[in-house]
Amino acid sequence: MATEIRDTAGVDLSDLEFWSLPPRERERAFARLRGLDHPAFFPELKLPFIKHGPGYYALARHADVVEASRNPQVFSSEPCSNSIADLPRYMARYFGSMINMDDPRHAKIRRIVSRAFTPRVLAKLETDLQASATRIVTGLDGPGDFVTDVAARLPVQVICDMMGIPEPLRPMVYERTNTILGLGDPEYTGGRQYTDGITRTGVLYGLAAGMAAGYELNHLAMKLARRRRRQPGDDLVSALISANVDGESLTDQEIGSFFILLVVAGNETTRNAMSHGLKLLTDNPEQRELLMADFDGRIGGAVEEIVRMATPVIQFRRTVTREHEMNGHTYRPGDKVLLFYNSANRDEAVFPDPDTFDITRSPNPHVGFGGPGPHFCLGANLARQEITVMFRELFTRVPEIRSTGRPDRLFSNFINGIKHLPFAY
Repeated sequence: MATEIRDTAGVDLSDLEFWSLPPRERERAFARLRGLDHPAFFPELKLPFIKHGPGYYALARHADVVEASRNPQVFSSEPCSNSIADLPRYMARYFGSMINMDDPRHAKIRRIVSRAFTPRVLAKLETDLQASATRIVTGLDGPGDFVTDVAARLPVQVICDMMGIPEPLRPMVYERTNTILGLGDPEYTGGRQYTDGITRTGVLYGLAAGMAAGYELNHLAMKLARRRRRQPGDDLVSALISANVDGESLTDQEIGSFFILLVVAGNETTRNAMSHGLKLLTDNPEQRELLMADFDGRIGGAVEEIVRMATPVIQFRRTVTREHEMNGHTYRPGDKVLLFYNSANRDEAVFPDPDTFDITRSPNPHVGFGGPGPHFCLGANLARQEITVMFRELFTRVPEIRSTGRPDRLFSNFINGIKHLPFAY
């Protein structure tokens, strides 16, 4: 194991300093990891009050991420997939949604909630999406912050509409999702209490703030669920309450956990893809011209390439259930592995010129929505729809819109986020 650490040539994915490096430096580091003849092993970051293990294997190659995603019998999502450390019970209560489950329980719950993402439901959403995007774009008034003025507004509005969240509560929902995924970023999780976003103290403040935010969102959804049991409405909460699969329905607690998953995944990932998208199209004017020459014909490929380059979710964890050999390495029961989607999406063995933004790239087997298998992103088509509608509206009404400065990036080893992005038109 020690030899494997030395083989990484100075790369330490558990060092908080690593995640404050410029994106190009991190990408070069992952390229070195992909070049190893076996997966690198890293010790876990040790934090007070959090149970940690010896470490984890970093799956950096596209082939390994895909194989592990397709083989949940070996690479399990239980007990935890969204945290390197096992979540304590008091945290799992709020964040232990279906992404931390294996089949058959996962499949049953996914069948219930997937009703909100059928083609027919998404087709009905098209008119509302268009109206919302139009209001957002026509309300722009000169230069501003693309994240807060544009990218963040549509996803949270869509999710809150789906769940029936009252308008006055939506700013709170948006702020709490920032807190949950901000984790160690002082802007979102207690910047006045510590100044260094790359310390263990900062991460601990982030965990405490994230716990409080999860509590609020969970109880908001549970309160709404209880209300909808008395007075059903035309929203997703009412549908989830009445749904029944194999004699099972979701409890209020499960609805609360699912709500956190939905608002976090539906808000953060889509808004970050939009923000990265504007930056990519600004930095690559020839690709923007190509898109505008045939928007409807090329926007599908552009969205896929934006998601590949951005990879909003950096990694998820799996736990090995039995001895298994992959890529020349034997994994043992209990081993932790991290599926680094960002690295897989820059794998030279799969993507020619992987650092080049090319909206005509075909094929484009990226894993920006997760790898293939049971945990492929349930809302992938909704995200594609939102990004398409927003960029169509932007480039139709303000065709000269562009980013005008460096992005203010989220400090995170989980979300490739942009907190602020100046724009003008």
